[in-house]
Amino acid sequence: MAGKTRQIKNLKKSFEIASLPGQIIVLIIISSVLFFILWPVVSVLVKSIIIDGKIDFSCYADLFTRNRGLLANSIFVACLSTILSVFFGTCIALYLTHTNHFGKKIVFGTLLVTMISPPFVSSLSYIMLFGKRGLITHNLLGLSLNPYGWQGIVIMQSVGYTTLCSLIIAGVIRGIDRNLEQASLDLGAGKIETLIKVTLPLAKPGLIVAALIACVKSLSDFGTPIIIGGGFNVLATESYLNVIGLYNLPMAASMSVLLLIPALLAFIYYRRQIRFSNFFSGRMNTNGIMAFRITGFIDLVIILVTWSFVLFEILKYSTIFWGAFAKTWGFNYAFTLKHIKTINFEKLGSIIRSLEYAFIAGMVGTIIGLILSYLIGRKKIWGCEFFDFISTLPFMIPGTFFGIGYIIAFHDEPFALTGTGFIIVVNCIFRQLPISTKAGLAVLTQIDPELEFSAQDLGAGRLSRIKDIIFPMMKPAFLVSFINTFTTTMTTIGAIIFLISPSSKVATVVMFDAIQNGNVGQGAVFANIIIIVVVFVNIGFSKLLLRHHGIRTG
Repeated sequence: MAGKTRQIKNLKKSFEIASLPGQIIVLIIISSVLFFILWPVVSVLVKSIIIDGKIDFSCYADLFTRNRGLLANSIFVACLSTILSVFFGTCIALYLTHTNHFGKKIVFGTLLVTMISPPFVSSLSYIMLFGKRGLITHNLLGLSLNPYGWQGIVIMQSVGYTTLCSLIIAGVIRGIDRNLEQASLDLGAGKIETLIKVTLPLAKPGLIVAALIACVKSLSDFGTPIIIGGGFNVLATESYLNVIGLYNLPMAASMSVLLLIPALLAFIYYRRQIRFSNFFSGRMNTNGIMAFRITGFIDLVIILVTWSFVLFEILKYSTIFWGAFAKTWGFNYAFTLKHIKTINFEKLGSIIRSLEYAFIAGMVGTIIGLILSYLIGRKKIWGCEFFDFISTLPFMIPGTFFGIGYIIAFHDEPFALTGTGFIIVVNCIFRQLPISTKAGLAVLTQIDPELEFSAQDLGAGRLSRIKDIIFPMMKPAFLVSFINTFTTTMTTIGAIIFLISPSSKVATVVMFDAIQNGNVGQGAVFANIIIIVVVFVNIGFSKLLLRHHGIRTG
């Protein structure tokens, strides 16, 4: 008993932050989380009800009277997009886990490629394929259809969110205990009955997570409705226009709060479902039993959905690539380099700027996230649960809310930072901080604290223990965090478009401007450049890090 008490005391002692540098680091990390996450959120809430120094709910009254259709449109599109993307994602996940058909590597590779695409690629390809001068509608079918409206928004959002839904659901299905499926079959249930009554209920956590992420993404998406929505307006679009066009920050803040409410309710529902439901069997699929193979009509549906998605993605990226070299899309498809030649020094600077911002955000965000995860998971600092919740907020709130929060919080003195490269990088860092922190916490749970005790008994100091034991073992979290933050910074626009100035434009904003101005060729050029850069940096960084530490990359 005495030995156990001494061990606990040593544990507490080893986790104390006694040194002055340690205290300074903790203070900086905690202050940055409060300042760059909590303060913008509070600023939006305050701005939505404080107008000209007085409490005023007129913006909300206006939203629920004259503009109530915006909320209805947003919810309508979000619900349809969520249902379709989860259905498509489930079909693709089952194709990967419960069929023996060919081409699984092609399907999985397609999913990975679509994960690193910049925004508006789907919208751009939609216009190029199905627009009034679209390749399919006009050139092949001779039709002159109006592709703009809620239908186009739902289709493009559904296809765009299918990738993430597929990967999430497939990951959960792969963890199901196959003994349960086999037991169902042995007791006389058919494959379809087993799928409906065993497999899908056990995969419910993945379905819930996928649905909630798709719903939040749809609610906060302003780019797709702007490009292909036509006269169909949603809250996110109007929020963007109220900031950029009208500079009506109170109204934009009110719209953002309305976007935040369903996102928070969805996240709370998800946490409740995961906490109080026993969906998992409590045992991972480590017994080597193969999943049963789906046959019949459902198998045909799964094949049709999966390969329709793959073929559409291949067509989409082929169109984007071709569009960069086609002379005049819709009229003259002859090869030309004129679109590439239009990339002058200013536009080239946006690409270099994107790389610079993404690399800084990836490195700094990863370091902050790993340190924060160590403080929460190992040091158990005072209020660690509260700081864990605050650091998770960017994952819950829509990107437009986060961007408007930054323009409100950091527009006036003494914190006038909008329009600078610094605030763009900071926004990207803290927008992706939940992924960095959760990745670090996941790895920390697998590191036995006894390793630190042993090093301490051998005379290793606190800094040596962190440098030589903790951080080397957190390489997987470092890799995941860096790639996620780098890729997102290279491809994001939802939050940072409110903070951009002409001198700090990034490649995604230039691409967005080109698409809005009808310059399809230049938009396609930037889309190709962003995709190629992200692919090469991700592959190169992964191989460099893994090879440096003696891990074979295959």
